[in-house]
Amino acid sequence: GSTYGGNPLACAVASAALDVLVDEKLVERSAELGEWMKQQMIDFRSPHIEEIRGVGLWYGIQLRPEAGGARRFCEALQQRGVLCKETHTHTIRLAPPLVVERADLEWALEQLRAVLAS
Repeated sequence: GSTYGGNPLACAVASAALDVLVDEKLVERSAELGEWMKQQMIDFRSPHIEEIRGVGLWYGIQLRPEAGGARRFCEALQQRGVLCKETHTHTIRLAPPLVVERADLEWALEQLRAVLAS
């Protein structure tokens, strides 16, 4: 066996978490909000953006090399209250929680639009 393999408490927690994902339709909701979010980001028409890719609510904004790397954008977003991650030098990774509200996404996208316009 393994340290955690077959642990009854861990299995019960995992089962309950899966029930929430199914009962609250979080995967379907993520797909719907994600498509909306992607369209909002496409509408930014920022000269810094090379590509937007992702699935559900998990997105990567690939920046053009001349944008100077993703770190400065991620730091500016952090100053505005939006947490994201610089990935592979030129990608801003967004991964909001599955339970995020659309109003919170709208606010975060406003911050992202402002930072990418700079």
